[in-house]
Amino acid sequence: NNTWTYTWSVFHDPEGLAELMGGKEAAAEKLDQLFREGFRASESKYVYLGQFPDSTGLMGQFAMGNEPSFHIPYLYDYFGYPWKTQKKVRELMDIWFTDSPTGICGDEDGGAMSSWLVFSALGFYPVCPGKAEYAIGTPLFDRAQLQVGEGRTFIVVSKGAGDGRRYIRSMTLNGQAHTRPFLTHGEIVAGGTLE
Repeated sequence: NNTWTYTWSVFHDPEGLAELMGGKEAAAEKLDQLFREGFRASESKYVYLGQFPDSTGLMGQFAMGNEPSFHIPYLYDYFGYPWKTQKKVRELMDIWFTDSPTGICGDEDGGAMSSWLVFSALGFYPVCPGKAEYAIGTPLFDRAQLQVGEGRTFIVVSKGAGDGRRYIRSMTLNGQAHTRPFLTHGEIVAGGTLE
């Protein structure tokens, strides 16, 4: 890891981080730069990769194959650009998680990579450990169903997601308009349907 990764490790206060960066628009622009920033001209990509063999899944300076990066694409939600979260999360799932022999990037430490994929495929992710909130990404399936306890079920319906559609135009939670790019833990465990 380097400063490109750890700059974004303010899990508990992404809005405060954005303020320090000059506002949400400036923070989103810096996040865009993370995903496109190349290697220095004086540094060979192959020398770099040879030093960090577990830092795979590189997209610019973002390393999908390394746990400290997992929350980063979801930060666009906090900066007011949920469509960028949706685009980037689906792009990461499509590129770095396949059914080939090399179908998972990085070092699978006790299920962390798979957990990222499962949450992301459901369409939401817990950005801050210990905070009962999930940032919304984009579901990978047309329908997913979770048993959330005491006979309750939480269903995520996203028609066309299985065909590659990735952008969310609108959402309803239990039939009511849902305009926040976040879910609370309480909303999920209460059961119901996010469509």
